[in-house]
Amino acid sequence: MGIFSFFTREKKEDLDKGLEKTKEGFFSKLSRVFVGKTKIDDEVLDRLEEALITSDVGIATSTKIINRIEARAARDKFMSETEMNNLIREEIELILTENKHTDAEGFDVPEGKKPYVIMVVGVNGAGKTTTIGKLSHQFKLAGKKVLLGAADTFRAAAIEQLDVWATRSGVEIVKTQMGADPASVAFATLEKGIALGSDVIIIDTAGRLHNRVDLMNELTKIRRVMQKVIPDAPHEVLLVLDGSTGQNAFEQARQFTAATQVTGLAITKLDGTAKGGVVLGISDQFNVPVRYIGVGEAIDKLQVFNKKLFVESLFKGKV
Repeated sequence: MGIFSFFTREKKEDLDKGLEKTKEGFFSKLSRVFVGKTKIDDEVLDRLEEALITSDVGIATSTKIINRIEARAARDKFMSETEMNNLIREEIELILTENKHTDAEGFDVPEGKKPYVIMVVGVNGAGKTTTIGKLSHQFKLAGKKVLLGAADTFRAAAIEQLDVWATRSGVEIVKTQMGADPASVAFATLEKGIALGSDVIIIDTAGRLHNRVDLMNELTKIRRVMQKVIPDAPHEVLLVLDGSTGQNAFEQARQFTAATQVTGLAITKLDGTAKGGVVLGISDQFNVPVRYIGVGEAIDKLQVFNKKLFVESLFKGKV
C-alpha cells in the first residue's frame, strides 16, 4: 500500500464527481447500442465497439472487450441492456485485474532508500508541474521531508511554476536560471537532498517531445549524472499524461516509454473531460502501472489509482 492510499468518503465523492463527464458520455453511447434490439447480435457488437473506441478506450482494448463479450454472449445467451452493462463492467474489471501492474498504489518509500528519487517526465501542458506540487503536498502530509529539483530549464516559466508549488506545499527547491544544464540541476539537487536528510527528491524534467532521440539523450544524461551521487537513482520515473487529450495520451505514453524506463503513470484532468476511458486503454496496453489520477484542480485532488473504486464509480447507478 502506498503511503497515502487510504480512501476517505470525501475521496470517493471526489472520484465520483471527477468521472461524471466520462460516465455521462459513455452511458449515453451505450444507451444507443440496444436501440431496436432484443438480443446481442453482430450489429449490437459493432455499435458497442464504436461506443468503446469513441470513449477513448482504444482500438486494441475495445477489440479485446468485444471478443470476450461475443464469446460469453453466445455461451450464456445474454439478452438485455442491463445484462450487457453488467457484462461490460465485469470485462473492464477483468482487464484491470489481469494487468497485475495496476495493483500498485502510489509510491512507497522503502527502508534503506533515502533519499527516494522520483524523476517526472511528460509534455508541457499535461499537468506535470501541478502533479509534482500535489505529490509534494501528500508526501509532506505523510511526514516526509521533500526536496524539488527544477531541471526543466528549457522554459523560465517552468522554474517559476515549480517554485510556486514548492512554496504552496511547504517544501524546499533547488533552482537555477533558464538555459542551465538540466543534469547539473539534478546533480545539485541530489547532493543537497543528502545534506538535508531529505526523504524524497522529485526532479522535474523538460516538458517537450519535439524529437525522441533528443529526449532520450537528455533523460539518459540526467539519469547517468544522478547515479554519480546515488547509484540506483532514479528509483521511480513518473510519466504525467493529460487524460483530456484521449488518443494523444496513448501516443505520448508510447514515445516516453520508448525513451526512458517509465515505472508509473499519472493521468490528469479527468474531471474536465469525457475521455476517462483512456485510463482503461492505457492500463491494458502498457506494461506500466497507473499510479495516480487527477480529479480536480485543488492540491488534494490527486488520487492514488484504485481500479476497483474506479470501476465502481464509473458504473455507479447504472447496473
